[in-house]
Amino acid sequence: MSNLQQITVLGATGSVGLSTLDVIARHPERYQVFALTGFSRLTELLALCVRHKPQFAVVPTTEIARTLQADLQAIGLDTRVLAGEGGLCEVSAHPQVDTVLAAIVGAAGLRPTLAAVEAGKKVLLANKEALVMSGALFMQAVRHSGSVLLPIDSEHNAIFQCLPGHYANGLAGVGVRRILLTASGGPFRETPLSDLAGVSPEQACAHPNWSMGRKISVDSASMMNKGLELIEACWLFDARPEQIEVVIHPQSVIHSMVDYVDGSVLAQLGNPDMRTPIAHALAWPERIDSGVAPLDLFTVARLDFHAPDELRFPCLRLARQAAETGDSAPAMLNAVNEVAVAAFLDRRIRYPEIASMIDEVLNREPVVSMDELDVVFAVDAKARTLAEQWLGRNGR
Repeated sequence: MSNLQQITVLGATGSVGLSTLDVIARHPERYQVFALTGFSRLTELLALCVRHKPQFAVVPTTEIARTLQADLQAIGLDTRVLAGEGGLCEVSAHPQVDTVLAAIVGAAGLRPTLAAVEAGKKVLLANKEALVMSGALFMQAVRHSGSVLLPIDSEHNAIFQCLPGHYANGLAGVGVRRILLTASGGPFRETPLSDLAGVSPEQACAHPNWSMGRKISVDSASMMNKGLELIEACWLFDARPEQIEVVIHPQSVIHSMVDYVDGSVLAQLGNPDMRTPIAHALAWPERIDSGVAPLDLFTVARLDFHAPDELRFPCLRLARQAAETGDSAPAMLNAVNEVAVAAFLDRRIRYPEIASMIDEVLNREPVVSMDELDVVFAVDAKARTLAEQWLGRNGR
């Protein structure tokens, strides 16, 4: 029996998944890939299977699974290929798995991530939608199973590093006054407001500091990503929305800060590279080499901070509003945003209409209690239907 930690990587072909595999490959004496999952980049998934030789791979459909299985057998690999949500949940909760990296983008990542939690795994959470959609149910499952939940988002990981180990007793009880959630401001931080209606998907995806997928890049441009992170932080750190302040920090060197009542502000700094929080969470409570270059403060030279402009970033305002409303509002926000961003990337709506769609749908639907997982998915489906109806009336 191997003493290597067995790792399932959900969303292996995305930027976070690839960064995770890079860190794992640097420490073959500690980690072994148990399962890899992919959705659309199947050629890349095949190459990753060849390199890491997992026991399992998971793809969206049985037809794709048969094709990948044949390709793997042809080159002599005995990786078993599974399909669909059932396959994702199986490799997340498998008895041999120690750690699950949850990096599937969007609502599709909720069930497999929850399956890992319920199985008591160490979960490295990069899928913020799991908490945005079902925070109360998700955190209840963490407490019940004894799962170790560690945040991978650079901001939440920074906050985790700056908090004392016993913060679960409440922020006030450990002397925390505020959480300062930093944001780069994205590619449109200084774009004239009058020009935003004409920006392209390519411009929105051209993040100045981070290399990310297209959906999360658009969310970063609109600062919806920061709004979702605010909601996620409330659940991760048992914080109220008013205890979290968003700060635009263009250099992306300070990844977040914690303000204490004695006047101390603790910050976590580092180069903008996801391998740092991934390595931290993989090895926690130890430290391992991530492959990230040391931070050169002389090259950075300066650190700037600005308050976010809600006229420029209405999605941030809408997310805070959803956090304050609670219940089904965050799940609605997340679902409509996914539809809106997909429509923008397909050039069916203009960039400012992302916020317009979210605002209209959120303000027409009453909130409901999210006390069962079936309700979570029903709310998600209803929000998507309303968003598609909005597109039918307003899209191109």
